[in-house]
Amino acid sequence: MPQSDSSTPNTSNDSRRDFMKKSVILGGAAAAGSLSFAQTAHAAGGDTLKVALIGCGGRGMGAAKNATVGDPNLKITVLADIFPDRLDAARKILDHTLNTDGQKRLEVTDETCFTGFDAYKKVMETDVDVVLLTTPPHFRPVMLKAAIAAGKHVFCEKPVAVDAPGCRSVMETVEEARKKKLSIVSGLCWRYAPAVQETVKRIKDGAIGDIIAIQENYLAGTLWNRPRQPEWSEMENQIRNWLYYTWLSGDHNNEQHIHSLDKALWLMDDEPPASCYGMGGRQVRTDPVYGNIFDHHAVCYEYASGVKVFSYTRQMENCFRETEDHIMGTKGSARVLKNQIKGAEDWKYRGPGGNMYDLEHKALYAGIRSGNIINNGIYMTRSTMMAIMGRMATYTGQKITWEKAWNSELDLTPKVYEWGDIEIPEVPKPGFTPFV
Repeated sequence: MPQSDSSTPNTSNDSRRDFMKKSVILGGAAAAGSLSFAQTAHAAGGDTLKVALIGCGGRGMGAAKNATVGDPNLKITVLADIFPDRLDAARKILDHTLNTDGQKRLEVTDETCFTGFDAYKKVMETDVDVVLLTTPPHFRPVMLKAAIAAGKHVFCEKPVAVDAPGCRSVMETVEEARKKKLSIVSGLCWRYAPAVQETVKRIKDGAIGDIIAIQENYLAGTLWNRPRQPEWSEMENQIRNWLYYTWLSGDHNNEQHIHSLDKALWLMDDEPPASCYGMGGRQVRTDPVYGNIFDHHAVCYEYASGVKVFSYTRQMENCFRETEDHIMGTKGSARVLKNQIKGAEDWKYRGPGGNMYDLEHKALYAGIRSGNIINNGIYMTRSTMMAIMGRMATYTGQKITWEKAWNSELDLTPKVYEWGDIEIPEVPKPGFTPFV
């Protein structure tokens, strides 16, 4: 149960028809309902919400801070991480940042701090109301399943899986959460940014006419790497450098570029594309320390309506950088992150702002206290699968349909979760790497 600095599965073979049926049942991004007596024990405004953080890396500590901003009567009472040193460091940092000005928002003891691969299981046995899942994406399906089974509300960082079996598992858990009236709020944070919400709303309301094409750019620099230490096993090395291993991150088009793909999906009414094809490779970041992921992907997603989503992402230094959503319509164009529309009436957002990382947590806790349960499960699973589908296309060089991707049998789970030597995965070769 590792930590995360950014951002197991069930292998049921749901068909696309079953997937769509579940989507209709879940009714989109949010589902309202009334809580049972047991679930409302900490829902009133005056009661303290107890929160557990699973994954004590940079993103995890950020989520813990966002949680305390999200609700004034909330405490972090449990910490968990695979690595004792990461947990100890986070505990010190959070004690310094959260316990200030007479407020004590972190209240953990040695007995409520858990480490190791099974740390998340111990968390589920505690009395916390909410679990923050901020580990590497590979572990998300099994931890989400455990949290919902234990009756916990969840903040679930993106992406939610690294392979199709993981996505199918998550979809089943999302349905279980709906039945149990438990909230799942996704870390796809742009959905909670006021300026982006209004820009997307106007585009969907016809401000640029019908959408013809979407271009998603996430052209970024490189990220961190932790030099291997002599005492680390291969398993420890890969988990500490999880960004660079497909089985842990899903590749950077899944772990990072998913934000862009999610906005495209949002604009397409959360309906997945019919197929995709693309190209990618490992041109600059070729050293073995960077695992087996690519450093660039370019994918064309095709919708049955004829709309195309052109997706570009890379992680390279000394190159042009841009993170933006370019939307082309029959009557104009828009840039989502610039909050700007060019059409019959030019428009730019001038309304209130707000920290989207805080706002997603505000929504989660307000929903818990009011009984208006939020379930972001459909779009977080579809966006993740859209990213995985694109990776399938770039890794194999083949055209991939949504149905084919959704029913993929490729399971990236390692044979065993234990410290020691494990396989060093090969770098995929388009045209040679098979679709499974």
